[in-house]
Amino acid sequence: MATIETGSYSRVNADADDAAKSFVGEAAPRWADKYARRLAITDPIVIAGAVLLAECFWGFVNVVPDVGWFHWTRAASHHSVASVVLLIVWTISLSVAGTRDPRVIGSGSFEYRRVLETSVMLFGLFAIVAVVLDLELGRTFVLTAFPLGSLALLGSRWAWRQWLGNRRRVGAYVSRALVIGSAGSVQHIVDEITRQPIAGYRPIAAAVSGRTDGTIGLSRVPVVGNADIDTVLRALSTLDVDCVVLASSDVWTPTATRRLGWALEETGTELIVAPALTDVAGPRMHTRPVAGLPLIHVESPVFGGRKARAKAFIDRVSAAVAIVLLSPILIGVAIAVSTTSKGPVLFRQPRIGLNGRTFTMFKFRSMRVDAEDLLEELRAQQRDAGNKVLFKMKNDPRVTKVGAFLRRYSLDELPQLFNVLNGSMSLVGPRPPLAAEVESYEAHNHRRFLVRPGITGLWQVSGRSDLSWEDSVRLDLYYVENWSVFNDIVLIMKTIRAVVRSSGAY
Repeated sequence: MATIETGSYSRVNADADDAAKSFVGEAAPRWADKYARRLAITDPIVIAGAVLLAECFWGFVNVVPDVGWFHWTRAASHHSVASVVLLIVWTISLSVAGTRDPRVIGSGSFEYRRVLETSVMLFGLFAIVAVVLDLELGRTFVLTAFPLGSLALLGSRWAWRQWLGNRRRVGAYVSRALVIGSAGSVQHIVDEITRQPIAGYRPIAAAVSGRTDGTIGLSRVPVVGNADIDTVLRALSTLDVDCVVLASSDVWTPTATRRLGWALEETGTELIVAPALTDVAGPRMHTRPVAGLPLIHVESPVFGGRKARAKAFIDRVSAAVAIVLLSPILIGVAIAVSTTSKGPVLFRQPRIGLNGRTFTMFKFRSMRVDAEDLLEELRAQQRDAGNKVLFKMKNDPRVTKVGAFLRRYSLDELPQLFNVLNGSMSLVGPRPPLAAEVESYEAHNHRRFLVRPGITGLWQVSGRSDLSWEDSVRLDLYYVENWSVFNDIVLIMKTIRAVVRSSGAY
């Protein structure tokens, strides 16, 4: 197969071009500029509100009779000036630090981290200036304004992120992408991007090596021609494309990729290179330029050592605290189960845990006592539907009325806190499988036993029982390879939201 440098260009199929145009629909303005302008308006409003509350709190603490009218008015005037300066400097700092940069906003935690880092650095600078210039600023004001402002900014950004996610689910505020490369790589990129619409990318066309027409991927993205520069430039002139995603392909040599970057500079289109490396989280990847090559260093996953011991300690302490705080709910659920159906309150079931060892998992009983006897009959009814390995059935006739309520809000899983307390489970981790499921595992699936199974995990916040077996495995393995204490905290927060929504719970 000829490479790009030899001029292996192909004519773009006109029918495919027409199909792509109809797929795109009416052109829309770039989302990043509009979204950044919204943040530029709300950020100073949020900061002003936080500073005003800090002023009121300072005034309440330092009432006139305590400090005298003269000293109070002089300090109040200093505070008013400081508040205005703080509002202006804080707003400018957020802009200079790039907290509204298109590559930062919209997805991931980097936006929140950059907002928080900017606020903390400004807090330190503000405190130093106040000490050096001997400004009459009360500690109450300083210690209230910055934490309150930082939390308010994070809350505002989170609220905007929810709004943006809803808009993206209906196809707005996204970057229209032309995906180019070999057929297998393009299909993988298209399917993964389509699977996560809130990430902000929408594949609208593809240029595939050796093909000139047709569609590709589950979303049937139209193919506009062969994967060469001529096709890319022709597509950019006829389609409303915001970025070009270069998937791995043997025909895209380093020289060809560099030429593509030069060509895109003239059109103002962003070039995104998708390496043949998937399911690796950002903290494990480090890009280092070596001899002009952007080499990606991938750290090995961590399964033991101090990091794992810290996770185990946090798990057990958190479980103990949660058991104490939730004891009224635990007692209430136990009474509800025992008085509404026959059988034990707790359901005990052998599961496979860390290093493939069997342990007994606890749950509140949500089914009839003869549930296992009816399993094969119900499995036969569901043989052609849903998950092919895990048996999950909507409106399962074995579930009691109380059990349905418990499952809807995951209250039946609360006794697993005792599993966390005895060390057989973690708060966050892969789903604990049955021994029968393990028998059907492929070799790579056993990697999920390198960490303790969890009460919640990526599967819990990504669809729960609505997930296919392949998606469940993929999410579990992703967690095993990329877990961290910070991500565990994020997943716990997302779990609370998923439980409240009760989607996929049955």
